[in-house]
Amino acid sequence: MPNISSHNGALYANQPSANGSTPKRGDHADTSVDPGEIAIGVIIGRTSEYFDFFVYAIASVLVFPSVFFPFEDRLEGTLYAFVIFSFAFLARPIGTMIFMAVQQHLGREAKLTIALVLLGFSTAGIAFLPTYASIGVTAIVMLSVLRIGQGIALGGSWDGLPSLLALNAPEDKRGWYAMLGQLGAPTGFILAASMFAYMLSNLSPEDFLEWGWRYPFYVAFAINVVALFARLRLVATDEYTHLLEERELQPVGIIELLSTQGRNVLIGALAALASYALFHLVTVFPLSWITLYSGRSLSDFLYLQVAGAFLMAISVVVSGLIADKIGRRNTLGTLAILIAALSAFIPTLMKAGESGENIFLLFGFILLGLSYGQAAGAVTANFPAKYRYTGAALTSDLSWLVGAGFAPLIALGLSANFGLAYVSLYLLSGAACSLAALHLNRALEIKN
Repeated sequence: MPNISSHNGALYANQPSANGSTPKRGDHADTSVDPGEIAIGVIIGRTSEYFDFFVYAIASVLVFPSVFFPFEDRLEGTLYAFVIFSFAFLARPIGTMIFMAVQQHLGREAKLTIALVLLGFSTAGIAFLPTYASIGVTAIVMLSVLRIGQGIALGGSWDGLPSLLALNAPEDKRGWYAMLGQLGAPTGFILAASMFAYMLSNLSPEDFLEWGWRYPFYVAFAINVVALFARLRLVATDEYTHLLEERELQPVGIIELLSTQGRNVLIGALAALASYALFHLVTVFPLSWITLYSGRSLSDFLYLQVAGAFLMAISVVVSGLIADKIGRRNTLGTLAILIAALSAFIPTLMKAGESGENIFLLFGFILLGLSYGQAAGAVTANFPAKYRYTGAALTSDLSWLVGAGFAPLIALGLSANFGLAYVSLYLLSGAACSLAALHLNRALEIKN
């Protein structure tokens, strides 16, 4: 892996500090953070977060309608489950605001520890929930509270590592380093979907709904513990702390951020909207559609999605190479156009039986990887150094909220009541928003 810094192979050796001075030997300048360690920390951290969220998302389709909403038919129960699914995305910006304040008072290590412990307990807590048959509506309330806990924790788990990679990457490698953290998405999905597929294949439906579905939530806690130590091992080092301070990657107040950088936050949130909209339309929505309207084996379909996630991982890597050739903004714009083209074929493919469903799924995962690989912080270089740490976190929160938070609910609701053509319009609107934001970014001559 190439060195992130072009300065003597060290991540910040001999680079000017925030006040314009150059660190001297004997201070922190003779130490460096291995770029490989930062990359590993980014990937491990994102994988644990995505695993937690995909375990919940898959359970929202396969489990929660029967366990928590048995008083409704399968469609209505799934829609209710998707409503609670969206709570985490609503809570995520709140978590960012809360934990930025925690970092200012208690430090980065305390913030990250509290956030990941909360994430682990919120996810593992779902495994212990009583069913609706046991305690009635209280079970639904408890599920909602734990889902909100997941969202608050995810907002607080921002560690600044992706921004650190982006700031220190050579200009001709920015696309490559931008995609590293995005590998956590397909990796997390592969782990979560494989676990559920295995359970479905090896347990009776009764055993799966009684206790089998709970096992992935237990595992999520263990993965979070591993991720916590892996990230703290990096975050707690003097070298890392010095480098973040040198690059001014420190929290600022949300009000100050929005009052001075509101335009950049909005453009950043919309620039990758096509990718975020597609995200749940190839992961959660197809699984719900197959569950409700197809006789296909759910375990086999999950394994097909796992294969798609492997294609996505490859595409994420390829996106880094492409972006370094034609630019990240051009890459996102081109992929938004291709996603818009894919949206036109959703009704035809999803109604064409297994072959059509497979084509939509696999091609969708490929486009998702190419686009999502460059979606993180697509225009966060717009932020001055002082605002980049908090600005990148809040921009990501809003991108998830607007683009993905309600996607399963909207897609299933529209398709079930009005037809799959409305899912096409939904995805097309996301692509249009991305193109408009990227055009505005270019028109304003903001730094790419």
